[in-house]
Amino acid sequence: MQKKKVVAKVISQVKLSEGIYDMWIATELALGAKPGQFICLYTKDASALLPRPISICEVDKEKQALRIVYRIAGKGTTEFATYQAGDSVEILGTLGNGFPLDKGQGKKVFLMGGGIGIPPMLQLAKELDADKQIVVGYRDSQTFLKEDLEKYGKVYIATEDGSVGTKGNVMNAITESGIQADVIYACGPMPMLRAIKKYAEEQGIEAYISLEEHMACGVGACLGCVVKTKEVDHHSHVHNARICTDGPVFEAKEVEI
Repeated sequence: MQKKKVVAKVISQVKLSEGIYDMWIATELALGAKPGQFICLYTKDASALLPRPISICEVDKEKQALRIVYRIAGKGTTEFATYQAGDSVEILGTLGNGFPLDKGQGKKVFLMGGGIGIPPMLQLAKELDADKQIVVGYRDSQTFLKEDLEKYGKVYIATEDGSVGTKGNVMNAITESGIQADVIYACGPMPMLRAIKKYAEEQGIEAYISLEEHMACGVGACLGCVVKTKEVDHHSHVHNARICTDGPVFEAKEVEI
């Protein structure tokens, strides 16, 4: 399905924890949505020129609905948090390449999410036919989506304050649990992704990372999400790629982060 701009309807919205909201949206875009893709939401404020890219958390193709779980980060997301069932929202989607499911099929995999990089792991966990070990990192005991993820694999938790699971980050959780994998799928803050890239190189395993943290417009117009790549881009002929149009998912060894 090609990307298109549509007016969708809010089905429901709940607050999961402080600053974290969970919204279901009715839209035909769900029919073509893949794990790791995202949508752009437009605010009702005409002065806000750029839409807000938000990753897809879950897909219900039967009901033609998308779920997004997002953190309030500014004016746009503050507005979205006020939406209620029945409200309309203009969205652009579906965007991005998504995670390559074929790379992990039938293998032992890590699904690794940190903070607001956790939501994309849910649909991936649902669709990926593999031995899934889900490793997620939170700031504190507000472990949003934990119960959802537990339906699809063993969940290992790290918290910065040590209130739940391993004290530290996702890499600490892997070490403490003594678990291993053949393939890694990950989304989260850049320090976490750098650590995963290093770990994957040391272990000689494949890793696919979503760099969505750096996206701004989500449609390739602002050039605010350029990442340096190992290979020359076939379009621009330089060692750069736009995360929103060429990604957001890249094989870790192909990007310099």
